[in-house]
Amino acid sequence: MAMFVISTRNNGHYKFDFTSRRGTPIFSSMACKQKSDCELIIRAVQQQFEDFTLTRKSTPSGKHFFRLSKNGLVLATSRYFSTPLRLEKGLEEIQKYLGEAEILDFSENQDIFSEPEESF
Repeated sequence: MAMFVISTRNNGHYKFDFTSRRGTPIFSSMACKQKSDCELIIRAVQQQFEDFTLTRKSTPSGKHFFRLSKNGLVLATSRYFSTPLRLEKGLEEIQKYLGEAEILDFSENQDIFSEPEESF
């Protein structure tokens, strides 16, 4: 199942990633000052995806990506895909799993995988 993962950047701002069923990030949001902003964007994307604009782009080196925007404001940028076909497959995965994607919040405790205690 695909999921949205909310986390904190080094500067204290929040962001979210939409990850595929295999855990590969498909797109990442812009920085948000409050976690509630991330949650609002996630809900809007899940409920009104057709209201957002997907702009397909490519880099000079031939990598392909897209930007997710609404009313001219870029809200998220995808990872780079090696071919246009892979980009389209990434977009298909978004449309297929977006509505049922879970939201995981790792913004409060970044140390969830702390060092194991010594048992010897």
